[in-house]
Amino acid sequence: MARLRPRYGRRLAAAAALFLLGLVAIGACVSQPFVAKRPPSAPALSADPARLERDVRKLVETFRPRGHRQIEQLDRAAMYLGDELRAAGGRVTEQLYDVEGRTYRNVLARFGPASPARVVVGAHYDAANDLPGADDNASGVAGLLELGRLLGQAPLRGDVELVAFTLEEPPYFRSAHMGSARHAGALRGAGVKVRAMISLEMIGYFTDEENSQSFPLAPLALLYPTKGNFVAVVGNLEGISLVRTVKGAMRGATDLPSYSLSSPALVQGVDWSDHRSYWDAGYPAVMVTDTAFLRNRRYHTDKDTPETLDYERAAKVVTGVAQAVLALANE
Repeated sequence: MARLRPRYGRRLAAAAALFLLGLVAIGACVSQPFVAKRPPSAPALSADPARLERDVRKLVETFRPRGHRQIEQLDRAAMYLGDELRAAGGRVTEQLYDVEGRTYRNVLARFGPASPARVVVGAHYDAANDLPGADDNASGVAGLLELGRLLGQAPLRGDVELVAFTLEEPPYFRSAHMGSARHAGALRGAGVKVRAMISLEMIGYFTDEENSQSFPLAPLALLYPTKGNFVAVVGNLEGISLVRTVKGAMRGATDLPSYSLSSPALVQGVDWSDHRSYWDAGYPAVMVTDTAFLRNRRYHTDKDTPETLDYERAAKVVTGVAQAVLALANE
């Protein structure tokens, strides 16, 4: 190997140093290693894996299909969700809206006293076409119901609204007809302040297999595990503080690894759920997810069934989200 001239050696060293500093900066911004622990005053809450499995199976086996054309099935599912949230202590209402001659409904449940700013947690209960949709997104909806049961027993000082959305899936995905877009728009129109919105999007699939986790950008494999055994908190650059708060509460609640990503929406998958509707309305929002198609190869297939999910780890996700909601609502 030829010996480098001193000035070229210095340039190479400077370039390498800048590269390393850039990598550290990206790592700090993207994975956010410095997070707060769970507030000491937060009560111990624990989600029940058996109830999560029961609700996933109920949605998949009783209310299938849940595509945009199956209005009767969607209505039956909405009635079940409303009954469960009401039994948990929620003050339940519905938001009805029309799309192309059909009437759809969001199911809303309020917990805690009125406060200047609201915490919203949502999950979509529709499924793609006639697919079972166990992970996508019966898992998120089951998590929403279990969260309601936990909040119904928790000391809340602030206003929390749980929302089961419809029409997240195609053909209305990323459109003004999504249930979340209608809900976020109604809040903005009424002048409601939202402290935070959390979207539960596919929270049931975990695996300890090597190289089971993929990424939208190859360099992210340097910052995150390559096993799909963690939960992700995903937000935009404007919401870095909220991402840190949610991840910090989740890490303090259970031993399930929690990672985060704060990035522009141009990164594939970052805005692919209902939290995007709240960004559009000017509200801070994050997505809690098992990373969907980046891990679960059964995504949008007829193999996305209840027996493929890990309810023990899904329960840890819900337990962590409950702690995050308490931290936000009781500020």
